[in-house]
Amino acid sequence: MWEDDNTVFRVVFNQEEQYSIWPANREIPLGWQAEGKEGSKQECLDHIEEIWTDMRPLSLRKKMEALQKNQQKEP
Repeated sequence: MWEDDNTVFRVVFNQEEQYSIWPANREIPLGWQAEGKEGSKQECLDHIEEIWTDMRPLSLRKKMEALQKNQQKEP
């Protein structure tokens, strides 16, 4: 299935804003949701490469932003 050129995939993401692909004819695993893009494996991977510009999980990005704000407040 994963190597079949005829399989239609969809782009999915989780609560940490991490992206992956999943066969469109299968139920999306818990914790993931459809992003909106469907197509060939390569089309979906290309789409992820285009939109997922910061690979850090959301929780890490938020933590780093908070640390940066705290450092800016210190004299």
